Amino acid sequence: MAEKILSHRGDQSVYAGDLAVVEVDQVMVVDSIAQSFIERMERDLGAKPKYPERVSIVIDHVAPASSVSVAQSHKEAREYAAQTGVRLFEVGRGICHQVLMEEGLAQPGWIVLGSDSHSTTYGAVAAFGSGMGATDIALAAASGKIWLRVPESVKVTFTGDLRPGVGAKDVALEMIRVLGADGATYQSIEMHAGDRFTRGERMTLANLCVEAGAKSGLVVPGGEILTDYGYDIPEWVYPDAGAAYVREIELDLTALNPRMSAPSEVDNVHDVSELRGLKVDQVFIGTCTNGRIEDLHAAAEVLRGRKVNPTTRLLVIPASSQVMEQALEDGTMLALQRAGAVFGTPGCGPCMGRHQGVLAPGEVCVSTSNRNFIGRMGDKEAQIYLASPSVAAATAVMGRIALPEDVLGMGIAGAGA
Repeated sequence: MAEKILSHRGDQSVYAGDLAVVEVDQVMVVDSIAQSFIERMERDLGAKPKYPERVSIVIDHVAPASSVSVAQSHKEAREYAAQTGVRLFEVGRGICHQVLMEEGLAQPGWIVLGSDSHSTTYGAVAAFGSGMGATDIALAAASGKIWLRVPESVKVTFTGDLRPGVGAKDVALEMIRVLGADGATYQSIEMHAGDRFTRGERMTLANLCVEAGAKSGLVVPGGEILTDYGYDIPEWVYPDAGAAYVREIELDLTALNPRMSAPSEVDNVHDVSELRGLKVDQVFIGTCTNGRIEDLHAAAEVLRGRKVNPTTRLLVIPASSQVMEQALEDGTMLALQRAGAVFGTPGCGPCMGRHQGVLAPGEVCVSTSNRNFIGRMGDKEAQIYLASPSVAAATAVMGRIALPEDVLGMGIAGAGA
């Protein structure tokens, strides 16, 4: 699929290992790198975006502003957008990847480059999404094109069906465990899922591909999952029969149990049952990995009618304003609020450790995010465990790492005691 997309957006057929110059359909800039992007554009390149309609700035990483310096960078991003005509998504609209998907700014067969490493997320809808630094992003915005080496592809085939209580986050963590943290470095992970998984679940799968070092993560369209959202899927985007891959793995979903990444590497994956009982100080449900409406539904299913353990904090941050509106309309937010959740502004929250819930020395957090590196969410002595929304919610109720069945089997009364 990577070769197909890069060939279609370039001027000739390309294969793994080739250098390609390709048209870029969307350039995404986040607030934390906006100043560097603007500096590259104005000082180094002396250029304005060639296609302003193909550039989006999203204020999401530290939003609302946490300091005067951050507020200044936000101000500069707003002024730059007003001057150049590029699209700007303000504080509270949500996380860049979720917002671009909701706004239709990632489409099958497109090339979407973002100044955030988890731009692999766009592969959920068969777009070649990849993260790059300020210089490359500026070059793409100024010229409308980018050069890159065509990645080799790793084929991942899913078989069987998930059992109740097991979700896309568990699948993604297991995939990373098998591949390893550097097992797909500068490669394209191509996931063959048939008609399994919703668009949101596919976003979770594609999002985490970068944690195996991947340049892109592409989920092959299947069934009517994407067409139900109105996507037009070109026939040429599908991989050819007999396509060559550098590695092929198969994951049996039927045999999969809830999974969790233990500190301090994403590929340090275990069955949740192996870590059960560890005392937890904070639970965080949100991020570009698991802040969508189905994730909040999964958490509410566990938390409804129960209380967060008095020794544990639960922070919930919807991935976007649209997700928050849906959760308000269907009662999900109310259920989470009554359980004792604390809500944050739609955006990245404490995922990168700069505001809205950073961790103190020695604290333990179970997070639905994508990284558990040392110092990622605050102090370097804090510990981060990555899990699904269901496991995170169960952990919040119990005050220690737990499975949903530990909570759902105990009834309502006294669940938070």
